[in-house]
Amino acid sequence: MASQWKEIETDWQGDGAFIGKNLTGGTVQMGTLNDQPGVSPMELILVGLAGCTGMDIVDILRKKRQDVKAFKVKVRGLRAEAYPMVYKEIEIIYQIWGDHVDRTAVERAIQLSQDKYCSVSAMLRSVAEIRCDSELFDSPQT
Repeated sequence: MASQWKEIETDWQGDGAFIGKNLTGGTVQMGTLNDQPGVSPMELILVGLAGCTGMDIVDILRKKRQDVKAFKVKVRGLRAEAYPMVYKEIEIIYQIWGDHVDRTAVERAIQLSQDKYCSVSAMLRSVAEIRCDSELFDSPQT
């Protein structure tokens, strides 16, 4: 699997808008199109990071039999002021809701994602400092 190429294409929609597509039909809008705001290419990098590490952590916590009810990943990045204006600092906050979720299990899942599994983190770490934190919440009362 590691040797397989990934492929996307983008179609220009006019002005600064593009629609990105993968081979299975997934799409994403970059730039404003017909007054509908899209996501910038640099924001998509943060989305990719959040999705990559989030998938890792949910999978690890399930294997650890943690009762996660809801999960959110918030990511923000600080870009350099000079071009090409890469991210130089990135902060990730993992918000987890569940019943008796073990903080040690969460911290270990974050460490495994950041140090071993998340390829997006591995690529970004070469140019940016990545800091992580977590917040645990009891499941909402019904």
